[in-house]
Amino acid sequence: MIKKIFAAGLMALPGLAAAQGFPSRPVTLVVPFSAGGPTDVVARQLAAAMGRNLGQTVIVDNRPSSGGIVGAEAVLRSAPDGYTLLIHNIGMSTLKSLSPEIKFDPQRDFSYIGEVVDVPMTLVGRKDLPPDSFAGLAEYLRANQKKINLSNAGIGTASHLCGLLLMSRLNLALTTIPYKGAAPAMTDLQGGQVDLLCDQITTTLQPILGSKVRAYGSTTSSRLRALPALPTLAEQGLSNFEVTVWHGVYAPKGVPGPVVERLDRALQAALADPAFVESMKNMGATPVSAERATPEGLRTKLDEQVSIWTPLIQQSQALLR
Repeated sequence: MIKKIFAAGLMALPGLAAAQGFPSRPVTLVVPFSAGGPTDVVARQLAAAMGRNLGQTVIVDNRPSSGGIVGAEAVLRSAPDGYTLLIHNIGMSTLKSLSPEIKFDPQRDFSYIGEVVDVPMTLVGRKDLPPDSFAGLAEYLRANQKKINLSNAGIGTASHLCGLLLMSRLNLALTTIPYKGAAPAMTDLQGGQVDLLCDQITTTLQPILGSKVRAYGSTTSSRLRALPALPTLAEQGLSNFEVTVWHGVYAPKGVPGPVVERLDRALQAALADPAFVESMKNMGATPVSAERATPEGLRTKLDEQVSIWTPLIQQSQALLR
């Protein structure tokens, strides 16, 4: 028995040693979407706040691709030492059902650090799209579905999921155009190259306030504090259509427990950082509770969301075949 305890203690020493000196150099936070997009905006504020607690710079590294797959794979290929992290959104819970060809399992192949923020979504269109209400838009789409395109930030992203559910609820099959992030999708929407986009308020708020796009409603159960005059889609007849985007921080599987704990403490401190809280408030995002900003909280959230969205996505795809 004594030998076993001694052996267990020896095995724990490398992890403890790593934690004691962690971090001794900058940490990289991989954003698997384009710069300027909603996850990138959250990531940059989070990196600054976590860096203040860690005493090291947290570098944001954008690796855009459809669904954020390339960035996630890059993190999984990195050393499991806590120096390379991934921030991903609700899309982590849809990757397996929307992109079955991926070579990793979001639920098994990562170490969990914790959840970060919740972000509401809005449905917007190019500013010269004729309908001025969601009811009018629904009629317009039914009459012109072969001519209308629906952009998204990439396969497996929140905006893709929102679009699938929208088409399913309206029983439509619009042409979808995936981008490598929300920022280029929004740029083309404002330029009139695409017709519709459902995305996070971190992307849509300023274009809405600047009248650069036409807003049709929010995907929340109640009106947004940042846009009190904008009705929810539920108010306008699209019942049970609530999509809130959550974000989480991950690391490669195998990061020593003490390092995970140190990163979680930095995350907890960041979510309580006044500058971070204010920046999220200005974007319409809400930092999660301390209980959710933990490895256990993120694991529970991801498992729950996979079980919710997988059957819904399968139903939506069946209707579109």
